[in-house]
Amino acid sequence: MRRCARYAISGYVGMGILNVTDETFDADVKESSIPTVVDFWAEWCGPCRQIGPSLEEIANEMTGLVNIAKINVDENPNTPAELGVRGIPALFIFKGGEPIASKVGAAPKAVLKKWIQDSI
Repeated sequence: MRRCARYAISGYVGMGILNVTDETFDADVKESSIPTVVDFWAEWCGPCRQIGPSLEEIANEMTGLVNIAKINVDENPNTPAELGVRGIPALFIFKGGEPIASKVGAAPKAVLKKWIQDSI
């Protein structure tokens, strides 16, 4: 898979962040052998764009401990609906195929990283 800092190519968006879809969600997230943080976002969402660089840094810092994935809610409406996502950015942590924590709204990198570490 190729990686690109600006566009999703072959499953990756940014360095270390996996782009998932409704079709790949189960395989990429629920069946992952390590915890996965899923960022539900949209292109028009300012706070979503605000936390993007922080999530990319966290993905690089926590490689092997946790996966970071993004799912565009406009292009993939089924998964957010199944999980009851009503506002974005919405972050869910999945472990063992189940959501174990969730957080709605933007936050500084340190807060996001601590939330991830405390949850996994």
